[in-house]
Amino acid sequence: MLKTLVAAGAALFITMTAASAQQRAAMKACAADIKAQCAGVQPGEGRIKDCIKAHFSDLSAPCQGVLVKAAAIGKACAADVKKNCASVKPGGGRIEACMKEHMSDVSDPCKDALTQAAAGKT
Repeated sequence: MLKTLVAAGAALFITMTAASAQQRAAMKACAADIKAQCAGVQPGEGRIKDCIKAHFSDLSAPCQGVLVKAAAIGKACAADVKKNCASVKPGGGRIEACMKEHMSDVSDPCKDALTQAAAGKT
């Protein structure tokens, strides 16, 4: 159950990140794993996210670690993204740009999660 929740949070983070450094780290750590586990999956409509969730236990330890960190940020910042960037279409760095514009309005838990992730503590 916990792994499913973590994977779901990580997948949410990958699609709606507010921390591009975390996204780049996730993609770097997970690229080979995702290619190996989800090679036959056509991107779109959440299929890659579903594949990652289904194969979370098969991913490498570094990939799992980055996804767990990403899930923590996603959980801590989800309300901030919804509050400040609800009308912004995800993708192309638009959520990140929106969150940067609203950084003064971001909640303390979100700021803490971003700070801890940047310091490698999450």
